[in-house]
Amino acid sequence: MSQPRKPMFGLGEKVSLDQSKETGIVIGVATYLDAETSYFVRYKAADGRQVEHWWNESAIEHPF
Repeated sequence: MSQPRKPMFGLGEKVSLDQSKETGIVIGVATYLDAETSYFVRYKAADGRQVEHWWNESAIEHPF
């Protein structure tokens, strides 16, 4: 059985959504043996709403 990878982002870290470039903070992390690490991100959507949503690691990045 393989070991889970170390998460790329930590709790409280600022991140950016890959496509929309909306920014927020990581408030949860889920790691799995056979799946991509997921992050629960709290961010302000383009329409002004506060949103909390799970995102796969490939969908978020360090903000520019």
